[in-house]
Amino acid sequence: MRLEQPVKKLGLIINPWAGVGGPAGLKGSDGAETVARALAAGIQPQSQQRAATALEALGPFRQQVELLCFAGDMGADIARELGFAVYEVGAAETTPSKSADTERAAAAIRDAGADLIVFIGGDGTARNITNALGDNFPVLGIPAGVKMHSACFAISPKAGGEVLRKLLAGELVDVCEREVRDIDESSFRQGRVSTCHYGELLVPQEGHFLQAVKNAGREVEALAVADIAADIVEALEPGILYIVGPGSTTLAVLNELGCEGTLLGVDLLCDGILIQTDVSAPQIEAAIAAHNSGLKTGAVKIILTAIGGQGHLIGRGNQQFSPRVLREVGRENLLVVATKTKISELGGRPLLVDSGDPELDRQWSGFIRVVTGYRDAILYPLSNGEI
Repeated sequence: MRLEQPVKKLGLIINPWAGVGGPAGLKGSDGAETVARALAAGIQPQSQQRAATALEALGPFRQQVELLCFAGDMGADIARELGFAVYEVGAAETTPSKSADTERAAAAIRDAGADLIVFIGGDGTARNITNALGDNFPVLGIPAGVKMHSACFAISPKAGGEVLRKLLAGELVDVCEREVRDIDESSFRQGRVSTCHYGELLVPQEGHFLQAVKNAGREVEALAVADIAADIVEALEPGILYIVGPGSTTLAVLNELGCEGTLLGVDLLCDGILIQTDVSAPQIEAAIAAHNSGLKTGAVKIILTAIGGQGHLIGRGNQQFSPRVLREVGRENLLVVATKTKISELGGRPLLVDSGDPELDRQWSGFIRVVTGYRDAILYPLSNGEI
């Protein structure tokens, strides 16, 4: 199927609280209690900024397109701030808005004559859109959540903006059904990952701009992972604070040291001792400041692995690595680990960085060293999604 006419009426739906639980180390943002905990920890919502990043690509079309939105922070505010003509089709019934408001917004925007709906959120928001629209109305997800298992999202807000630009310019863009998946956050917080298929959404098909479904059920290559862990442990330096990201490969490094570690959280390691587990972005920032007090630059390093299937290295399930944390540590102090199978399954697609800071993402793009075994490493491209 192909969208053959330029988009003139663009629907916009923002989940204002999407992703707020990520930097707080809460493994998701579902529920008012989780949002309250994240805000109490000093975390600022990022979905408005991510919406703005996507919409900035549409600057040349401001006078040619109308944005159909719900009032306030569900879309209308940021659309007006960016200079678009806005038609409000309704408003949230509660403050903060809830999933029912997202579903109402999707139906109202469709009924008001939108050509396509762009939504900013995570897997939960994608489920709401699926509930409201099914698989026969074109939509595009802009990633702003924590879990991000679904395949209906652009790989970054900027990449999403490029897809929208093509649509507004009247370029021929195919659309196809893309899978929507989600997990139970309460189980996720206990270290159990089990994704469920919830349906399909009709999404513009621009290959390198869309992410794949997260590969969460593949058997871990035990020997390769053990080799990687042995290499990293052998290279650990005394006095360095290591910030260890989530994933089975990074957890193997901690297990090699006899540390329990957190499969789905971020842990702090120094001199072979696990000093703090499941930390938030503010806790990481505080730990860096304390550790670097009186020490030379480079006394902190990050150990990360990529998400299987998608290739995201930063910005999916590890938002505890905030732009501030990443800048404090520096790209030169990033240690990337992944099995060759995981890399080869990307089919030549680059690893991805989507930190929420487009300039940092651009600066960090380029070839990066990836440890793939014991005394075995490769150079592999890291990209912000631009071509």
